[in-house]
Amino acid sequence: MRLLALLLALTLAGSALADSIRLTNGEWSPYLGKNLPHHGVASRIVEEAFALEGVQVRWEFYPWARALRSAEHGKSDGAAVWLRSPEREQAFYISDPVVDSSYYLFHRKDQPFDWQQVDDLRGKRIGGAIDYDYGQAFQQAENSGRLQVQRLSSEEQGLRMLLAGRLDVFPMDKVVAFDLLHRQFSAAERRQLSFHPLPLRSDSLHLLLSKQVPGNEAMLQRFNQGLQQLRASGKVSQYLLEIQQPLSLSH
Repeated sequence: MRLLALLLALTLAGSALADSIRLTNGEWSPYLGKNLPHHGVASRIVEEAFALEGVQVRWEFYPWARALRSAEHGKSDGAAVWLRSPEREQAFYISDPVVDSSYYLFHRKDQPFDWQQVDDLRGKRIGGAIDYDYGQAFQQAENSGRLQVQRLSSEEQGLRMLLAGRLDVFPMDKVVAFDLLHRQFSAAERRQLSFHPLPLRSDSLHLLLSKQVPGNEAMLQRFNQGLQQLRASGKVSQYLLEIQQPLSLSH
């Protein structure tokens, strides 16, 4: 009887382990964040999609570089949420899109400009966050020296340098920018800023599951099934709409 009980306990423990997943996460409000409701809207979508497949998510919050490295080496099961790239396709199973992200060039209203291609930005004082990828055309222009980009430690710093007249343009995800402006800036400061309507880049963000972890290919299929169900229910659209309600630079 004792042996039977032990075997049953081990079976149940293995089942519980198979139905949970350890994912790294970071700080990028309102999409991701340790202290945000539901850990941010992207985290909420990931967690609820897995829940529909009977999988519990355990989050681990790290600085971005460590979060990706931990997942890539199989120290955690995966990471949320990231852009697709050829390098990441080598190391990860990549999910269907979780959320979309569009970057725009923010500027002061009293310093309007127009652009259609990246080379139109030559001569501008351009900011950018360290390690952020603003699209192939932008990155190539920066690497070749056609664009002079001042890389900064935070996006808040970039917006404050815009306000101070020390930068001409600063690229940001529009949803992230509006969230940051409402949390950290006054209404008077917000009224001084705008953005060009042409997106610098538009992409989707994905869950990454490490190829170093056995069973992750099947786990990704379960996630994609849950995500499809969540989208069909209308909840993904609802959650994304909720975070956009306060987005305005006019008040």
